Amino acid sequence: MSLLPTNFETLKRRAKQSIMPLLTPHLLKLRINTYAPYVGAGIKIEHISLDQGLCVVSMGLNSLNKNIVGTQFGGSLYSMVDPFYMLMLMHQLGSHYVVWDKSSHIDFVAPGHSKVTARMKIPSAEIITIQELAKDGRAVFRDYSVDIVDEQQKVVATVTKTLYIRLRKHSKSKDQSIRIDTDANSA
Repeated sequence: MSLLPTNFETLKRRAKQSIMPLLTPHLLKLRINTYAPYVGAGIKIEHISLDQGLCVVSMGLNSLNKNIVGTQFGGSLYSMVDPFYMLMLMHQLGSHYVVWDKSSHIDFVAPGHSKVTARMKIPSAEIITIQELAKDGRAVFRDYSVDIVDEQQKVVATVTKTLYIRLRKHSKSKDQSIRIDTDANSA
């Protein structure tokens, strides 16, 4: 039993909704760019706009992310794109939906000898499609592919992610917590 009255929790949630949306993109970028595994691998968010469904991530080649033959380590290439489709969908769909990564596949196309960049985008039409497919409560599985390119725009790897999406009221994952403020966009 909470010692705080219910109306205090409501007041706290409303205050967060009115203050945090202004800070969320900046703080999210700062938080991810200072996340120890990303710092160690040299992964950096160049641009993120959850509202527009756009994220650009880069990774320079350094001694901490080189593999045994001196090129970009495959695990770091995958790591640089891992959470972003899920984050963007969670934000754009709002708290009425549950979003999970279901599966991933990475195809190594060419060795990465320099800085690499991935540009992930979820068009607004995709959000409408997902909402339409999920409206009857069934699970929706969507595939997203992103090319990781070097400084000459040559494809180094292609990552394909499958995401599970479902209306929260029909999901067994009702308690999935959202660590970014999405309530303002889900009303």
